[in-house]
Amino acid sequence: MALQAIAYAAVWAVHRHPAAPLFTPVLTPFVGILAVLLAASSVCLVLVSVRTLGRQWAIAARLIEGHQLITAGPYRFVRNPIYTGMFGMLIASGLVASHWLGLLLGSVLFLLGTVWRVRLEEQLLRTKFGTQFDHYRANVPALIPGVW
Repeated sequence: MALQAIAYAAVWAVHRHPAAPLFTPVLTPFVGILAVLLAASSVCLVLVSVRTLGRQWAIAARLIEGHQLITAGPYRFVRNPIYTGMFGMLIASGLVASHWLGLLLGSVLFLLGTVWRVRLEEQLLRTKFGTQFDHYRANVPALIPGVW
């Protein structure tokens, strides 16, 4: 979690000068629209994902009594849609406010922290659900469809 938080800090702390836009003036309005759409869809993805998990959701990975492997809702498309949404919010913030170096650094840190976190959480799920989780893992990408 700390590495993911540092990633957001990198994006927000490394501002670009207003006179030095990240994109050409022609592209800037389109990038702004893209960033708003990405941020809004990312927030919606996180909210729907948390709602789908219900009482099983927690900040830190844990199993509760009667824990079920959730494969419905956004979990049909990616195994970690909350992290996908968080990454979308990081990218949207970076497109609007960050210097390209801050966005790059933040993205790398976020992905490193997320890979680490996903591996730890998936060990827990593998222990609980065995081959059921292995089948789910083999058929559903971890974070970004078509990438990982």
